[in-house]
Amino acid sequence: MKFQVIYVPIGVGTYEMNTAHEQFNKSVELLRTIDKDIVVPEDILLTVDAVGAFVADKHPDLVILQNITFANAAYASEVLRRFDCPVLLWTLREPVIDGTRLRSNSLTGAYSAANAICAFRGAGNFEHVFGAPSEEQVARGVAATVAAARVKKSLTELKMSAIGHTPQGFGFGRALDAELLSKFGVTLEAIEARELINKAKAYTDEECAADLAEAKEKVVGLDAMPENNIKDFARLYKAYKAYVEENHIGAISSRCWPDFFTEFGTPVCMVLSLLNAVNVPASCEADVYGALSMYIGTALTEQSTFFGDPVSMDEKESSITFWHCGMAACNLARCDTGATVGVHPNRKIGPVMDFGCEATPEATIFRVGRTPEGKFRFFIAEGSVMDKPKQFQGASIVVQTKESAERIVKETIKNGWEPHYVVIYRNVAEELEKLGNMLNVDVVRY
Repeated sequence: MKFQVIYVPIGVGTYEMNTAHEQFNKSVELLRTIDKDIVVPEDILLTVDAVGAFVADKHPDLVILQNITFANAAYASEVLRRFDCPVLLWTLREPVIDGTRLRSNSLTGAYSAANAICAFRGAGNFEHVFGAPSEEQVARGVAATVAAARVKKSLTELKMSAIGHTPQGFGFGRALDAELLSKFGVTLEAIEARELINKAKAYTDEECAADLAEAKEKVVGLDAMPENNIKDFARLYKAYKAYVEENHIGAISSRCWPDFFTEFGTPVCMVLSLLNAVNVPASCEADVYGALSMYIGTALTEQSTFFGDPVSMDEKESSITFWHCGMAACNLARCDTGATVGVHPNRKIGPVMDFGCEATPEATIFRVGRTPEGKFRFFIAEGSVMDKPKQFQGASIVVQTKESAERIVKETIKNGWEPHYVVIYRNVAEELEKLGNMLNVDVVRY
């Protein structure tokens, strides 16, 4: 079913209706710029019955409940008894303070609505913005909430795949299908890595010619690799693409070492790079929650994300370097080098990606993690990607953090966060925080 947002503007007719209709029209105008398909009533809903009639045939993924004027808790309750979706409570700023009558009293109405929401759902289980439709922070807050609700909906339509098991000592990335489904609505299937290896081995050079040509257009220096590794990469890339397409997979977590070196002779790193570049989020070391983090970042931005380990910190410039062996999306490479190809830094076998990532003034570090007790949590940190060359053999990205990098590193280590993180090429911290609230997971934001 298509993603749906409904706008429920409530009030009572004894307040100043000229002002009320002016606020209603401006609110609709703003909402249309955020989501042109938002469902709005023809007029302000001035009775509980009018609220019931408007929402009766709707199936919203988000309700924007706005006090145009004061309205008692029965208005909000009429919505809450019908829907279990996220709610954004929008409180209007009192438009005129001149010693005469109170024009809207939206703030008191918000207290009544919030009291009802908490009675239905528990404290804090909704989003809230305060201000007029013309205010920038209002537009930002509403847009972030709509984006988060859209991603929450998309998670229920996501089918992920775990290709192989996590290596010993990497259990932090292992996921249970029932937990992913119950918490996020995500379907998880699992296959053995050898199934795709065997599928790859069965392809002929002719069958893989188009896949190899595609790769050569996107990377630099592939021809310098040994011929057998080039051909085996193309076979493996074709096998992964076919599996993703035939099974409608939206994100994958793939085992990488040691199997693809010992059993196949060619790494899977560059295969994952090319999948990431076409927005099929693909993590390595079979990290399911890493792949889920990548998917969320891509869903919010429609851009590839970087996946890697925190490997270095510079306290003076407040930066953290993230790195991985060579599976970074090739479209994240610096323009002056392009997506250069090299060999795996430990195994000395290629092709893998070997470049530094391009800079961007706004970025977000993100991770879907778990506490030592198994409770889900979101890690979020704002920053920017610095203009830095490749830091180590493999793919690297240097993020200057808004909060002290030293504090982030010390506290994440102290609190037992996982060693894999995603760098998103935009500031989506607010959207991620709202998504965490909607999913009822703890949020740690820097």
